[in-house]
Amino acid sequence: MNIQVYFADPYSSWQRGSNENANGLLREFFPKRTDLAEVSMDELKEALYLINNRPRKCLGWKSAHEAFMEQVLHLI
Repeated sequence: MNIQVYFADPYSSWQRGSNENANGLLREFFPKRTDLAEVSMDELKEALYLINNRPRKCLGWKSAHEAFMEQVLHLI
């Protein structure tokens, strides 16, 4: 495919901005030391729904879902 791939250095969170941001959003619902084995699928789905439908500054105050659907509909 001739695609360049970038791997962040270990223990270098500043190189993984989007990943660290997503972790922070999940921590609002599931704080550190939460036993994820005890989190139900419904709780997880609800948290993901709320995160994906939250307006974001980097997307022009659209939700991730709105931005994604806009791109999908553009391709049709």
